[in-house]
Amino acid sequence: MSEHKTKAIPGFTSRYYADRLVYFEETDVLAAISREKEIKGWTRAEKVAPIESANSRWDELSEGWFDAPHDRFSESTVASQIDERRAQ
Repeated sequence: MSEHKTKAIPGFTSRYYADRLVYFEETDVLAAISREKEIKGWTRAEKVAPIESANSRWDELSEGWFDAPHDRFSESTVASQIDERRAQ
C-alpha cells in the first residue's frame, strides 16, 4: 500500500491514481492469483458489488497504517482495525 500511495513504481497504479484500499480478501498466494484472474473477467457492476456489501461508504481501509510505529502493525491489530471500519 505504501508504494501505491507514494506512486513509487511507474505503471497502472501511478498512472490512474489507484491508491485507495476499499476492499480486500485474505488468502494465500496461489488462491489470490486464481481469484484475481476470476475478478478480471467480471463486469464493473460485479466488481463493485462486494465492495458495496463490505464497505458501502468506500472508506479507505489502510488509513493510519503508515502513521504508527511498526509494533502496532501486528496481524491481529490490523485485522481488528479493519473489522472496526467494516462495522461502522
